Amino acid sequence: MVVVGMIKNNSDRTSIIIIRHGECKGNKEGLFRGRSDFPLNETGVRQAKEVARAIKIMHPTIIFTSPLKRAMQTAEAIRQECNIEIEEREGLNNIMLGPWEGQPKDYIAQKYPEQWKVWLNEPEKLDIPGVESLDEVQERAKSDLENIIEQHWGETFVIVSHRAVLKPLVASCLGIKKPYFWRIHLDTASYSILHYQKRVGYILVQLNQNKHLSEFITEWQ
Repeated sequence: MVVVGMIKNNSDRTSIIIIRHGECKGNKEGLFRGRSDFPLNETGVRQAKEVARAIKIMHPTIIFTSPLKRAMQTAEAIRQECNIEIEEREGLNNIMLGPWEGQPKDYIAQKYPEQWKVWLNEPEKLDIPGVESLDEVQERAKSDLENIIEQHWGETFVIVSHRAVLKPLVASCLGIKKPYFWRIHLDTASYSILHYQKRVGYILVQLNQNKHLSEFITEWQ
């Protein structure tokens, strides 16, 4: 018999529910998002409600979110379902992509062919003026997570952010070396679970859970 229930935490463990925001125009149209402030589209709004219902049974205590609309709207759906507070965190904001933001991927491939090859093969090495490196994203996101864990030890909390933040964050938590970006996959409105224990550090419990979504949508590049 399988028993499904809340994550029961104690002073030995903190649980982190990691959620990628729901779908937005940038996802559907194949645009580089970065800090472009796309709101959720109709599908994304539905996805946000579905992931909120899925994690309610885990009884999270608080939500930490990127300040961008697509993340905030996803967090708001969770707030309404779980009746908990939201806190914006700049450390969870999306990667800054400078001149790539809001541009179609086909256009980037034509205008920046060499950098596009780097993006497809080893984006950790991407070096463009005005574009934040994945190393920089990883450092700020991990630092923010560690501060949150210290402040909310023993709780179950939610992180809502973006693919280009959550992949580096998961890689850092688990000690996955470069190149890691294309070896970790996170669908829109999926959730993953990490535990943190002082004795062993971070433990990956679930990754890219998406069975709660009424429609399967995936994005690879």
